[in-house]
Parts: sequence; structure tokens; C-alpha cells
Amino acid sequence: MSYIQSIYHIVFRTYRSEPTINEEHERELYAIIMKQSETLRAKLIRIGGMPDHIHLLISLPSDLAPAKYVQAVKSFTSKWLRESPSFPNWSGWGKEYAAISYSVHDKEMIVNYIKNQKEHHKKVGFAEEYRECLLDNGIAIKEEYFLKD
Repeated sequence: MSYIQSIYHIVFRTYRSEPTINEEHERELYAIIMKQSETLRAKLIRIGGMPDHIHLLISLPSDLAPAKYVQAVKSFTSKWLRESPSFPNWSGWGKEYAAISYSVHDKEMIVNYIKNQKEHHKKVGFAEEYRECLLDNGIAIKEEYFLKD
């Protein structure tokens, strides 16, 4: 028996950071992401976001790489969003994403961070938040690709 614990804080944004996630219906999108996560055998711990991006705290099974998880979720939800009348301005997801691994000891800190997204973004824009998140976790930013679609 192998024992695996992999927790990721995943962040991805809408195409060109357009505010196309209708806040009145965001819970519908979150439910679809939860359903897709269950299909992938991933445990969605927390989800939240803004009209232009989403944060997930997720525990992935040992045989599912973060890239495959993000690809599956983006693909599945993009199709659903295009067909949903609740998201009439949907134009797609941005190309890049961040997947940062955390210890189970950091779980509550990240859960609270995701819970407080609406309040946090009254003071800080997405680009600044994303840049800070990457740099704080030792991820080098290639400026020629940063937030470009």
C-alpha cells in the first residue's frame, strides 16, 4: 500500500482576463467543477474566485498530474459554459495556470485565502495577486508570456 497526499492550490483565469464568470451564477460553475473533479477522483477542498479567475484547493490522486487535471477541468467547463445561458459572454479560459503544492498543514491558510477572494480583490487586482503568488513560491515569471493569450 502506498500513501500519497498531494494538495495543490490551482489558479486559472478567463481568456484575456475578461470578466465572463457571472457572479450570480458562479455556484453553478463551481458545482460543475466539483462534479468533474469527482469524475477524475480528485477531492476539491475549496473553490472560489472572481469574474476573471478561479482558485481551487485540490487533492489529486497519485496517478493524476496537475496538468492533466487542469486540462480536463478547463475543457469540460469551457464546453458547458459555452452552452449555458447563464454565461452569455463566455469566451474561454486563458492558456496559463498555476499549480502550487502545499502541505496539509497549510490547508486552512489556503482555504481562508480562497474564501476571502471577493474582499481581497477590493484592494488587489488579479495580475498583482497572480504575480505575487508565483514569486512568493519561487516560480520565475517569463514576462513575454505572463498573462498573454
